[in-house]
Amino acid sequence: MEVREPAVAYGKQKFTIEEYLTMEEVATEKHEYYKGEVFALSGAKLPHNTIVRNLLIGLGIKLNGKKCQPFGSDQRIHIEANTLFTYPDISIICGEPETLNDDNWNVLNPAVIIEILSPSTKNYDRGEKFKLYRDIPTLKEYILVDSESMHIEKFRLNESNHWELEECGSAEEILYIRTINENIPVAAIYAGVKLERG
Repeated sequence: MEVREPAVAYGKQKFTIEEYLTMEEVATEKHEYYKGEVFALSGAKLPHNTIVRNLLIGLGIKLNGKKCQPFGSDQRIHIEANTLFTYPDISIICGEPETLNDDNWNVLNPAVIIEILSPSTKNYDRGEKFKLYRDIPTLKEYILVDSESMHIEKFRLNESNHWELEECGSAEEILYIRTINENIPVAAIYAGVKLERG
């Protein structure tokens, strides 16, 4: 999802988690929550949405009937350690989804998160958001897919508990997602996408 700039909704008023969840149940658009502030999310461009579609279809086929399942941006993720409620473009959950107070809304245990980079969000997704995501105990891989050029960054938690970066930058390469032991061709991820930069 793209975060509006400036993104704070409802002025500078601070909200409790309970107030945020109550508002979000009846809201007509999605909002993120972090430390009392609520941030409005806006729609995304066609290249962004095409990449999301390609990945969800590919992952859905590969993971059909398996213990790990992909979810789109309607699935809200909550990080208890830092209060963030957010809607990743794609999250992969392995095993039974764990939710906040068994509420069936706010998933706590994604194993993989994929964000599609847009001009307005790429610095946030690479920096502060990745820092917040690292507070998720179950997260093993964080994947960033550029929507303007053919470039994928994959951060993986290694055996020493450090995040390692691997990159893909051509249609001939394969994105390997170790957590689910699946390969997705980069060409398939970008199929039908008109890239703004070569």
